[in-house]
Amino acid sequence: MKTLLRPALTLFAALSVLTGLLYPLAVTGAGQALFPRQAAGSLVERDGKLVGSALIGQNFSSPRYFWGRPSATAPTANNATASSGSNLGPLNPALSDAVKGRIAALRAADPGNTAPVPADLVTASASGLDPHITPAAARYQAARVARERGLPLDAVNGLIEASTEGRDWRLFGEPRVNVLELNLALDQRR
Repeated sequence: MKTLLRPALTLFAALSVLTGLLYPLAVTGAGQALFPRQAAGSLVERDGKLVGSALIGQNFSSPRYFWGRPSATAPTANNATASSGSNLGPLNPALSDAVKGRIAALRAADPGNTAPVPADLVTASASGLDPHITPAAARYQAARVARERGLPLDAVNGLIEASTEGRDWRLFGEPRVNVLELNLALDQRR
């Protein structure tokens, strides 16, 4: 028994150090060396002040700003410590009620807008933290934001176009707009 136990414990200890300590340190070090901004959380600063992260959705509620995807995190929206989806299936009445309520809120904020509401403005992402919306969702809100800020609609649409990110490596994902960065670009326009 002793001859079997000693090698097993030695292997257990060696693998614990290797996979529990050395490997995480090596990956963290490589990440910080090769991708320092991303490894630090892709933090966004303006005028020396931290305003958010480009990786985590922000909660904008003023009609002067573009709104992001709804967040299913609890107890507050965009809570990075509670990342999760709503886990409501497509036939769940609670999901249907939530979507109807979100559509009503969008219609109330912009009563003249009769265009179909893009799905990403009324459904939460799987993580509940998505910082992006589709270009269609941004264009849907453009008239409201332009009116609230007293800007020409063409200028707001130009900011949307300039803020639209393409597919990763022209292959993966879909075009998207980072809501925080778009709203910061709006604030610079005044």
